[in-house]
Amino acid sequence: MSELDPKIAGRLKRNADGLVAAIAQQRGTGEVLMMAWMDDEALHRTLTTRRATYFSRSRGTYWVKGETSGHTQHVHEVRLDCDGDTVLLSVDQEGAACHTGDHTCFDADVLLPAD
Repeated sequence: MSELDPKIAGRLKRNADGLVAAIAQQRGTGEVLMMAWMDDEALHRTLTTRRATYFSRSRGTYWVKGETSGHTQHVHEVRLDCDGDTVLLSVDQEGAACHTGDHTCFDADVLLPAD
């Protein structure tokens, strides 16, 4: 059972797997770095440690961003969207945010270039 504040937990609208989307954004620039998933425990860990902690759907376990790669995210602020189904993390990213080594997870595949 998670120790997430019940006031926060009560505002979350989770998907069928009990997860909410988490968007990591670079503090200062607003650049969108990545999207991952959180459950109540991952959000609790993130809020209490200021280290971005996510839930891996494929592995069924928690992971702290940068724990193995060294590409850490120090969390400065966490916001909940108006629907309660997405959290926004304002972070200082050290190194690449994407597991591919790209700066962000949105660097490689532009579907509609800026005009």
